[in-house]
Amino acid sequence: MQEGIHPKYQRTTIRCACGEVIETGSTKKDITVEICSKCHPFYTGKQKLVDTSGRVEKFNKKYGLQ
Repeated sequence: MQEGIHPKYQRTTIRCACGEVIETGSTKKDITVEICSKCHPFYTGKQKLVDTSGRVEKFNKKYGLQ
């Protein structure tokens, strides 16, 4: 590794719009995000599958999954 070309790695705070605060290490000082694993619909189980053309039903019918 060459000296003087790498960014400084430091302790940082990641703040989400929902209020979650995560302490970690990064090359940036403070990071603000709009969505995190505590409020993301995929991780909270509130994600809705939007299927306007019936693709899921068509797939299930084609392969006999239901």
